[in-house]
Amino acid sequence: MSSEYGQGGGTGEGAPPEQLALIRESVRKAKAPRAKPRTWRGAELAGELPVARVLVDKGVLHLDRYFDYAVPAELDADAQPGVRVRVRFGAGRGRVREGRREGGGLIDGFLVERLASSDYSGPLAALAQVVSPEPVLSPELLGLARAVADRYAGSLADVLQLAVPPRSARAEQRPSPPPMPPPPAPVPGSWARYERGGAFLESLASGGAPRAVWNALPGPLWSEELARAVAATLASGRGALVVVPDGRAAARVDAALTALLGEGRHALLTADAGPEKRYREWLAVRRGSVRAVVGTRAAMFAPVRDLGLVALWDDGDDSHSELHAPQPHAREALLLRAAQDGCGFLMGGWSCTVEGAQLVESGWARPLIAAREQVRQAAPLVRTVGDQDLARDEAARAARLPTLAWQAAREGLRHGPVLVQVPRRGYVPRMACAQCRAAARCRHCSGPLEARDGGALGCGWCGREESAWHCPECGSFRLRAQIVGARRTAEELGRAFPAVPVRTSGREHVLDTVPGAPALVVSTPGAEPVAEGGYAAALLLDGWAMLGRPDLRAGEDALRRWIAAAALVRPQGDGGTVVVVAEPTLRPVQALVRWDPVGHALRELAERAELGFPPVSRMAAVSGTAEAVAAFLGAVELPGEAEVLGPVPLPVDPPGRPRRPGAPPPGEHWERALVRVPPGRGAALAAALKAAQAARMARGGEEAVRVRIDPPDIG
Repeated sequence: MSSEYGQGGGTGEGAPPEQLALIRESVRKAKAPRAKPRTWRGAELAGELPVARVLVDKGVLHLDRYFDYAVPAELDADAQPGVRVRVRFGAGRGRVREGRREGGGLIDGFLVERLASSDYSGPLAALAQVVSPEPVLSPELLGLARAVADRYAGSLADVLQLAVPPRSARAEQRPSPPPMPPPPAPVPGSWARYERGGAFLESLASGGAPRAVWNALPGPLWSEELARAVAATLASGRGALVVVPDGRAAARVDAALTALLGEGRHALLTADAGPEKRYREWLAVRRGSVRAVVGTRAAMFAPVRDLGLVALWDDGDDSHSELHAPQPHAREALLLRAAQDGCGFLMGGWSCTVEGAQLVESGWARPLIAAREQVRQAAPLVRTVGDQDLARDEAARAARLPTLAWQAAREGLRHGPVLVQVPRRGYVPRMACAQCRAAARCRHCSGPLEARDGGALGCGWCGREESAWHCPECGSFRLRAQIVGARRTAEELGRAFPAVPVRTSGREHVLDTVPGAPALVVSTPGAEPVAEGGYAAALLLDGWAMLGRPDLRAGEDALRRWIAAAALVRPQGDGGTVVVVAEPTLRPVQALVRWDPVGHALRELAERAELGFPPVSRMAAVSGTAEAVAAFLGAVELPGEAEVLGPVPLPVDPPGRPRRPGAPPPGEHWERALVRVPPGRGAALAAALKAAQAARMARGGEEAVRVRIDPPDIG
């Protein structure tokens, strides 16, 4: 026996064979040691189920498991599965006094279940406190959080931090209203424009679980159509969940639901509501008072009872990807919910992602599209300005707008507002060679050269001025702006149209709506306001800058952003015109002209299947210093089908500049390796990476390595 239990004595060396056989038989028949639940300072123990299984709030992989604690009698009534508790954590076996485990710091956690006994062999510490008797962690939410953690090689505690909002005692004390009876099934309305729109609503209203990828027609009716899908689900007596990319989209769906169903039938979960109001709304959903939820990405975990539909709008938007560990994507979480709860699934947008095309191609979901005649009636006229047009256009060299764009803006301003989309905000543009478009770099530090307000050329990293630049690629001495910012564009358009008001919408100040009067609205992608009656025209400038990004999704993202802006323009029959400044022979530009995002997504999917790129394959990114990445890849037991690509150096972020999500610390030289596996082996890859990362954390003292499953940008 171990001296830990106070048993000394000699060994069995020299003992007769009969005694050794007796010892072996006794050991074989001995029962497995059970824990001895003891409460703090000898307080009375709970009479039934005295062991509490607790998930502690420690977001480290080697502690991603449950821990057993004793339940004092005074906490017996409140210590129910799903409540928040506080426990003492960190006291080892060496801190046991008179059969009681003592010490350790207080830490938050969730009580998962109550047991009659524990498999742990030592004495158990007691629950220190039940923070609230409100059960906030249901078995369904726990199962979803565990599935997301396993999918992204993360810890369960980290996922629950995203899934369960912080507690507000005042919100818990307020009772939730009684649930309302199911509403009547809605009429199809604008869903009749789609080939299977009416059948989709009928299936939801009758209790079915249809799964569809929806390519929405341009115009403002998408929020009303989402509201009708939610109403049809509520009519069947089930709940519905809608996740949108930002607060502006959530407000539109909220207004559409209120207009269709009235007040009190749905909850709005966004960060703009504030912690107390958001927690109060979340509690109303968990208690079953409200059966429908609209919210941003955190709402993907909303505890809707008897879930009948999960819906996601614009799944290609970057806002759907969580920035905190383990960085899940709302699309994948809702797919897990649809499979776990057997509910309906609706993924929609004006454009179509490759992931959406894959769901349709695999047969998991059905396409929900309109006939080409309907598309032509709803879409604006799209015209292009390519490099050859710009070369022949003297106005394009001297001014911000090519002649065709200037004419479209002038004509559109006679009938209403005109939208101008630029790829970036701000004023200072970065420069490139006017002939070959190679980026202009500083001769001292290789930083990007920028045009300052006074016209001088300077480095964006070291600040040195550059007066004698020439292109090292082609020898040209002429420069052009890579991407002119929104403020600079607004100034130039203000000089070109002096009698027209110019408004800007970007990160610092995002407009929600603009009047239908003539005006120029300069916006960055994703910040376009909705115009009353629609825009008369839209100008999509610097298209080559978005298409030229060194990323696998550059074409898909450019098309999605263009279509999102063009969908706000009036139909072609009402004079709506869109001018895109990009090479017309490129595939995304052709898809915009034909208004065929589904065809573009299908062709992208076919190419990625041939090359083995996501989403056909599953991929993980491992980043860190060169030594740390090499050590990690040498220790991890990857599946046999895994293929390691790289590692390759990552760009070094200079100190003092904004840090990109997932980027290395400023000034540090990191490398990244990509690990790719074929379809069906993603779970094995995530499990292997998680086990290796957990072992690395348990050892301690080693350099950090970041692991991300399905990174959104892979170059």
